Amino acid sequence: MALSRLKAGLVVSLFCLLAMPLSTKAEEPQFRIGTAILGDLKYQPGFKRFDYVNPEAPKGGELKLSAEGTFDTLNPVLFKGNPASGLSMVFDTLMKSSNDEIATSYGLLAEGVSYPDDIASATFRLRAEAKWADGTPVTPDDVIFSFDRTKELNPLATSIYSHVTRAEKTGDRDVTFYFNEKNNRELPFIAGQLLIVPKHWWESAGTDGKPRDISRTILEPIMGSGPYKIVSVQPGSSIRYELRDDYWGKNLPVNIGQNNFGAISYTYYADKDVQFEAFRSGNTDFWQEQSASHWVTAYDFPAVKDGRIKRDELPNSLRSVGIMQAVVLNLRRDQFKDQRVREALNYAYDFEEMNRALAFGQLTRVNSFFFGTELASSGLPTGEELNILNSVKDKVPPEVFTTPYTNPVGGDQQKARDNLRKAIELFKEAGYVLKGNRMVNEKTGQPFTMEILLGSPSMERSNLPYVQNLRRIGIDATLRTVDSSQYINRIRSFDYDATWNVWGTSLPPGSEQIDYWGSASANRQGSRNYAGISDPGVDILIGKLVSAATLEEKTAAAKALDRVLLAHHYVVPLFYGTTNKIAYWDKFEHLPELPEYSIGFPDVWWSKSAGK
Repeated sequence: MALSRLKAGLVVSLFCLLAMPLSTKAEEPQFRIGTAILGDLKYQPGFKRFDYVNPEAPKGGELKLSAEGTFDTLNPVLFKGNPASGLSMVFDTLMKSSNDEIATSYGLLAEGVSYPDDIASATFRLRAEAKWADGTPVTPDDVIFSFDRTKELNPLATSIYSHVTRAEKTGDRDVTFYFNEKNNRELPFIAGQLLIVPKHWWESAGTDGKPRDISRTILEPIMGSGPYKIVSVQPGSSIRYELRDDYWGKNLPVNIGQNNFGAISYTYYADKDVQFEAFRSGNTDFWQEQSASHWVTAYDFPAVKDGRIKRDELPNSLRSVGIMQAVVLNLRRDQFKDQRVREALNYAYDFEEMNRALAFGQLTRVNSFFFGTELASSGLPTGEELNILNSVKDKVPPEVFTTPYTNPVGGDQQKARDNLRKAIELFKEAGYVLKGNRMVNEKTGQPFTMEILLGSPSMERSNLPYVQNLRRIGIDATLRTVDSSQYINRIRSFDYDATWNVWGTSLPPGSEQIDYWGSASANRQGSRNYAGISDPGVDILIGKLVSAATLEEKTAAAKALDRVLLAHHYVVPLFYGTTNKIAYWDKFEHLPELPEYSIGFPDVWWSKSAGK
């Protein structure tokens, strides 16, 4: 009987197929030229170039850059090791971001992207002309290999691609990424940012005749599909790239007017002081100033005075990025588990005095995890933000409903004394007492110690006043500066009491928030949850932020999350500059109007000597 039913079913199916109009065959997916997390694309099909580039920019000339520390690998996928600067120039991604839009990208290796209405997946169609430097076509197998190995070998990528379950070849030039979450417009965007490496190169023998291994560090010049190639490497000290004449993508709309330098080199220096001296003496060409005081005091030398070095203060290119620069307290250490202790440590930080004495008043105090954007919380919560907070009312500090967050204000002796007195009171509430000139645990007699880990001697000057204030309230506080390799390893393994860090959140915020503050990343080595935050209320708010479908919903969820993170006092907020301060030898040019969300360097700049 079962066989009879099967035969009958086949007959019916065959009849239906014969009766079906030919026009109902599977429709070709509709591919878009770009993807935007929020809003519409600025550039439409047929666009020739980005508005912020000079399509007539000459190619050629040399750009000499610097880096601090050292490097020990050219592997762009592996989390292990310290990769050389500039490696991204050797490779392409599926899509390329535009610098005059927020969270928007257009086809680079991919000619387009397609996804269903529920965004359960995203399919990228590779360009037929996309080639590796050896002339081999870029294939879906390369994309799948890149995704699988990146997610396997890089904990940061594991977090970023946590909602991307797999990549699959779905056509001769098509590769589809499948998602475990629907209706999330961020997922096609982040899939498009994947850096693609050549499967065949990594699975063949190296110049030493031995099989290459993508799970290990490598110093052999790697091959990519991008505009530059590596031409020389001095391990740990320098690397040089040259523009490829045969770059397959040089005439794409997303590349016109970019990749203008004929050669770009990076030389490594032990610390920022030596690095700056190399710039001053003309051994390197460009300097991005990070120190407000240095900007005021360090440029009184002939090359600046006679105009051979130019100095510019440009509008903050990070205005599409929420910034939190802070002393991060490691909650994995017992002394920081009490919220009152963490709050007390903020009272010991006198920003106003530091800004006056060391920075010539050029800095602004950070007061939000999304500082500088419309996502920063302020005042008391209202509207949808209040509704979101009410939904987690039993899981967040009660003060988020009653007390706007403010940093302590110092700047004179009386305010400084009052703040230190408040810090001592909070320590007392948390079970600590001053015995002589030492802050000790009242029950155990254990002194309160705090070592702040730094990655460069140049950071010591602005941290020293804070350490001195901590010592005034009996805390055994010290600074520990280590070389770049030690710093990277200790940060990745959370081996510190406290450290200095900057988090940047590109608008609109998304799944990176899990890596910053989520319980899932608190004990995953290599994550950016440097504070070790593991809190159910924070997790729920991150979930609401990531799943929000509109800008209004994301804004409300971000403000709620910001307010709760601040109320927990996970960090001691520091400061940030309001402009980009750059200095460079007068060898370069750029259009008068730079991209809205970038200084465009070196992408859209060019050499004055090019073509001569």
